[in-house]
Amino acid sequence: MKTDSPTVAPYIAAPSLATVPPVVDADPPPQVPASGPLARQRFYLSVRAKFLIAMTVSLAWFALTIWIAIPWMQELAALAGWAVAMFAIGGIALIPGFMNAFLVTSLAHDRRPPRAPVACYPSITILIAAYNEARSIADTIASVERQSYPGPIEVIVIDDGSTDDTADIVAGIVRPWLTLLRQPANAGKSAALNRALAVAAHPLVITLDADSYLHRNALANIVGRYLSDPADTRAVAGTMLVRNSRANWVTRMQEWDYFHGIAAIKRVQSMYQGTLVAQGAFSIYDRRTLVDVGGWAECVGEDIVLTRAILKAGWRVGHAEDAVCFTNAPERLGQFVRQRQRWARGMMEAFRRHPGILLSPRLSTAFVWWNLFFPWLDLAYTLFFIPGVLLALFGIFWIAGPLTLILLPLALLINAVMYRVGAGMFERQELRVRFNPFGFLTYAFAYSVILQPACVTGYLSEILGLRKSWGTK
Repeated sequence: MKTDSPTVAPYIAAPSLATVPPVVDADPPPQVPASGPLARQRFYLSVRAKFLIAMTVSLAWFALTIWIAIPWMQELAALAGWAVAMFAIGGIALIPGFMNAFLVTSLAHDRRPPRAPVACYPSITILIAAYNEARSIADTIASVERQSYPGPIEVIVIDDGSTDDTADIVAGIVRPWLTLLRQPANAGKSAALNRALAVAAHPLVITLDADSYLHRNALANIVGRYLSDPADTRAVAGTMLVRNSRANWVTRMQEWDYFHGIAAIKRVQSMYQGTLVAQGAFSIYDRRTLVDVGGWAECVGEDIVLTRAILKAGWRVGHAEDAVCFTNAPERLGQFVRQRQRWARGMMEAFRRHPGILLSPRLSTAFVWWNLFFPWLDLAYTLFFIPGVLLALFGIFWIAGPLTLILLPLALLINAVMYRVGAGMFERQELRVRFNPFGFLTYAFAYSVILQPACVTGYLSEILGLRKSWGTK
């Protein structure tokens, strides 16, 4: 593969192609001398100890916020009753505060030692399911070709009944490592991936979206992370960033979600040995495990359901923070809403198909239980907080008011910690975060107003059994 990788995202620059030392998220005890200055400088906390500290801090914060919110709840209860008051204030302030305190404390304790270099990289198969991706498929394949992966690569592109020139473009790219499979009609992403899995030649399988672009060394980094993680790891999620972040305000807003929220959450989940979503856009899997769990289920959240199946089987799912892949985020507001509705439906599909994961005796099960709270939080935000802000503009402080300001310090702390963690990864990859204050302000003040009502409609669509579709084309 070639090594001359160009700048790949409009909001990020890659000034150098120098290889940087990869890092590990397995959280093993660091190898330090038993005595001497270095031994005195390093103190190792086990993963369970970090989990206990984070849980203790978040519970203390939860108790404090309940005490502070008692007058707030009493006032609202006088108007609407205690059930409504507890549902509303718990959903818009107390439970989110607990979760955010846990996230910040965990990130503060996340110390990842350098991993050992890989002596021999294994062969890999990359699956790319494509439907009407004529605008991007050539770039996606080019990003694979520019990788400096030091092992055999097989790339299988599955044209899922495209009505544009996707298949012809792939057929015109003649490479010994590239294979084109044609689906006679559009059968869905799951069917396309399962067909390719049946003919994949190598023991490690990577999925890559047809509108994604791999950053330099992304393949080597994700494989290296997989090999460095604990022996029970069967999948590792890469890091997704927005490639078209300069298109408009919708993509500028999403840039911060991918850089801040999604990356930080995956990092913490991986720290506690169970990333909940190995996204289909860029993740690596053990081929044997994929076959054992039945491959990708036919549903709108196929990657979420697959990840839960792997976790339910007792395996670990990790996260490679330095395996960077750029994706084209939805550019129209309607596309973005439909995407997040699909993600919400995918979460519910995962619970419906794999409810037993809630009883799995592992640290990451806590995050699965937290997912059960999301419909409550999204509904409370939609039905109470948004109207409460509108009422506050007219001097009616039934829901949003002066006490709501107590959330601001924690919100600022969360954003500062997440930015520091993300910027550190960028620096190691010789990337830089470009100036995007408008995107951040939109993300901070308007994102939830759009996102959480979209999630609520996604939950309702799944409950009512409405027609399912990909929804972002």
